[in-house]
Amino acid sequence: MWLEMVVAVVVVGVSLRLWYTYTSGRCTSTRSMAGKTVIITGGTAGIGKETARDLYRRGARVIIACRNLDKGHKVAGELVVNKGGAGEVVVRRLDTSDLSSVRAFAKEMLDTEKAIHVLINNAGIGGPDKREVTADGLELTMATNHFGHFLLTNLLLGRLKESAPSRIVNVASMVHNWAKNIDLGNLAMDKSYLNPYSTSKLCNVLFTRELADKMAGTGVTANSLHPGIVRTDIFKTLNPFRFLKMVPVIYVLSKDATSGAQTNIHLAVAEEVEGLTGRYFSDCKEVASSELARRKDLATGLWEASVKAVKLKKNEIHY
Repeated sequence: MWLEMVVAVVVVGVSLRLWYTYTSGRCTSTRSMAGKTVIITGGTAGIGKETARDLYRRGARVIIACRNLDKGHKVAGELVVNKGGAGEVVVRRLDTSDLSSVRAFAKEMLDTEKAIHVLINNAGIGGPDKREVTADGLELTMATNHFGHFLLTNLLLGRLKESAPSRIVNVASMVHNWAKNIDLGNLAMDKSYLNPYSTSKLCNVLFTRELADKMAGTGVTANSLHPGIVRTDIFKTLNPFRFLKMVPVIYVLSKDATSGAQTNIHLAVAEEVEGLTGRYFSDCKEVASSELARRKDLATGLWEASVKAVKLKKNEIHY
């Protein structure tokens, strides 16, 4: 009896895994990225690293923006040794949870890069169980996943517009569907600490929508995506109890980093998404975001609240 149950569970698990692998999207574009400059935040691990690897092989100048420079240089060395392409890898320091770090990185990019063709806002954390506050007074998960990328994108918008056609790719998650509301007056989460990760992912999608509207007609496109459930280091931020609950999902209905990077790559290079903007993708296909994420009033309200939160200055506005 018990043996039959175990066999049945294994068969179901293997079947689900094969189905998930078979239905996972793949970027089929063979487009060269020679002469293009791409910035990837969080490019030292997981889908960020695999995105960097692919774009480097296509000939791009890939700027890996990361917190740990030693790790970044190690990854860069690995990509160069196994390149199979004619690109270039540059490593620069960026901590998206620290607004001063974001401003310093953006200044360096504007000083050194004559063109920026693709910005991939990929860095992210799962978030701690208890509220943590950054030096800027922002909740850590929101600062890392949303506010830092909001500020970075705004600071680089002028160069992206000059480099058009250019693309902005925001890595969100299907978890944004779990956010059933958003309190635009409490984005620092000092009044409550409920689902900061899902809220930050909802912000990614709403931010993308408003950014696309503001960039209409400029040649700069912005799209967001769900990469899938990917076996990456982000699960290391979960406490042991939450990790154990996720084990069946992690090891059955999940992708490796290479598969998880495919939608990132697709939105960065594919010819068929040229000119498409304000959309939400999964498995290299456009899909519907949550009803909340499609609300224009929330997208505009989030933008205005974010401008205040990151203290965006008049000379930093390029929209």
